[in-house]
Amino acid sequence: PFYIVMGNLVWQALTVSILLVCTNGLSQPSRRNLISNGAFGVASVFALNPQVARAAEQASKPKEFVNVGTQAPPPDGESAFVVLENGVKVKDFRVGNGEEVVLSNSQSVMIQCTGRLLNLNGVIFYSTKNNNPDGFGAIPLTLNLGRGEAIPGLESGLVGMKKGGIRRMIIPADLAYSKFPELEPKPVNANDQRALDSVVKNTRRDATIMFDVQVE
Repeated sequence: PFYIVMGNLVWQALTVSILLVCTNGLSQPSRRNLISNGAFGVASVFALNPQVARAAEQASKPKEFVNVGTQAPPPDGESAFVVLENGVKVKDFRVGNGEEVVLSNSQSVMIQCTGRLLNLNGVIFYSTKNNNPDGFGAIPLTLNLGRGEAIPGLESGLVGMKKGGIRRMIIPADLAYSKFPELEPKPVNANDQRALDSVVKNTRRDATIMFDVQVE
């Protein structure tokens, strides 16, 4: 009982603190009314103040998924995204080495990559770690560029990379699965496919995707 009482007191204090901040700018009668309604008032504040609701939604997202690539300056001293002509955003975390550079028509390009759905707060829908049915290490994805094997946004994002390089790519929906659902990289299991379909096949959702790619 002691812990329950203390928990209730902490919750009430936290609720009042939130309400005092969120209701800043409202009229005094409205403010008193919302605060007196306790937890119900929190929901009411969000309903009456869309800006507060949007701010709360943004704060709940991982930082790399909030206005990704558009921050000025980039957070935590990170380098900025570079926007390609087709709208794909790329950022190198490691440049890689060697003289060989990936070209738009390079063949047998081997990559390790992970694909995430930004609309679902970064849910993974593809990973080369899952390509090995035996579970003994990731099998790289091999692509022949310029032959229509992979989604266009991924192909353009690969250009310029070197062996060992790591690059993050933000790919617009029209250069990804919204228009090219049959192209690589394809989800390797039913659960990942359902996650991808839940975004791509829902016109109310933003089907922008993110890939983290390493060239082998």
